[in-house]
Amino acid sequence: MRSASPLPKDANNFFRKRGFLSSIRRSMKIANSVVLNKLLSPAVINLNLNSADRDSVLAELVDQIPQFATQPEARQTLLRALHEREQLHSTGIGDGIAVPHSRNALVGLVDQPTLVFGRHAKGIPYGAIDNAPARLFFLLVAPTVTQHLAILARLNRLLRDPKLRQSLLTADKAEKVLSLIRDAEAKL
Repeated sequence: MRSASPLPKDANNFFRKRGFLSSIRRSMKIANSVVLNKLLSPAVINLNLNSADRDSVLAELVDQIPQFATQPEARQTLLRALHEREQLHSTGIGDGIAVPHSRNALVGLVDQPTLVFGRHAKGIPYGAIDNAPARLFFLLVAPTVTQHLAILARLNRLLRDPKLRQSLLTADKAEKVLSLIRDAEAKL
């Protein structure tokens, strides 16, 4: 059996000449500069989601985005993209969390990344790998792929913390959610 050939001795030069290293460094810098707390405000936090199914909760989350209140076509475009993404594979990531997002960045739909937080008291079936009903929702809309991926990565790092997840389940005000996320980000 033939083994794979090792990387050339000058692999760094190979990647540097093609711009790969600077692209990777740029992406890492953007991911580290994302501050989720700055993407959230009390207006996009709903601690009392009351939908009974996935499609309804998606609509309820999208309705939290103020700019879509006067743009019904943009709202429908986002909902369609979210439904298409859910058809590919659930964005329920387990531990009672769902991170609804489109498959790709939605260029032209939003000018800035948008994050919406919602909480459901009982949880709804969301097709997560652990079959746990989703209670915590983070809806993501971003205008670029780089921002989209950076925010997903940052959310993933934050939501690994079981104490944060539990605190988000018991927060009584939107300002408390902001404070919890700000404090968790400070520890990263």
